[in-house]
Amino acid sequence: MANEAVKRHRIGWIGTGKMGTPMIGRLVAKGADVTAWNRTRAKAEGLGAKVADGPASLAGCDIVFSIVTDDAALRAAILGPNGLLAGARGPKVLVDCSTVSADVSAEIRAAGAKKGTTLLVAPVSGNGNAVKAGLMCAVVSGPKDAYDLAAPYLDAMGQGSTWVGEGDLARLVKVCHNVLLGTIAETLAEILVLAEKGGVPRHALLDFICRSVMGSIFIRYKVPAFVNLDFSATHTAKMLRKDLDIALGAARQLEVPMPITNLTRDIVEQLIGRGHGSDDFASLVQIAAENAGLKIKSENVDITDGLAKRAAAE
Repeated sequence: MANEAVKRHRIGWIGTGKMGTPMIGRLVAKGADVTAWNRTRAKAEGLGAKVADGPASLAGCDIVFSIVTDDAALRAAILGPNGLLAGARGPKVLVDCSTVSADVSAEIRAAGAKKGTTLLVAPVSGNGNAVKAGLMCAVVSGPKDAYDLAAPYLDAMGQGSTWVGEGDLARLVKVCHNVLLGTIAETLAEILVLAEKGGVPRHALLDFICRSVMGSIFIRYKVPAFVNLDFSATHTAKMLRKDLDIALGAARQLEVPMPITNLTRDIVEQLIGRGHGSDDFASLVQIAAENAGLKIKSENVDITDGLAKRAAAE
């Protein structure tokens, strides 16, 4: 369904990977004028957006979104010889949704200021399937007037966005979010093993939890992993370790005790040490089971994460 609020500006997009592709799809479906670029051109084609020859050609857009893999990819796309800021002027606003360091953000913020471009830091919550289901949300920091300009486009991609202040504050919020993700996963692993060792199937406990006031979208879409032990990664154990290390570093700097996070980090280290570093973090249930002397196996239950149904409804 078209949305008049997303037709007001020319939108540029850098990065059409697992997250960028469905995010663009939602904007295009709402009627936005999007021009996309990706290092592999073929991945930017067939999305309903115009295709750019390079990031520099997006400088004439009003707002440019970026979501790339790491610091090096972002630096090249924005600051490189054919980067977004290579010309005399850049877009009004650059909204970076990538998971990158504060250092590269500082570089881009300073370079953008010289070209008339304001940087918004906007990490997102949700994987590609969550985006398709309309469940993505973003936390944003940077100048409020720039946020007000970009907010309708973030809203069109999912459940909206939250502005938390200036600078890189959004990164701290995303770190807090990922701590919650990790500690919930570990708690779920422990109670699933407790229940199963006492005779309750994992799928039955999770069905009850999902129906209860304790249920959540996150728990719902991790059910297939915990029940059928499908650990195809949406967020790997190594990625979760990195998240927890960043959080604990911030905790030391701000003098905030985080004993549960520390313990969860140690358990994730065990998981990685036992060869599960590239598995989804839901594989924490294996460590919990091994520590309890319980051999677990797939329950082979026909169960979904609920996201495909939501995406179809969208």
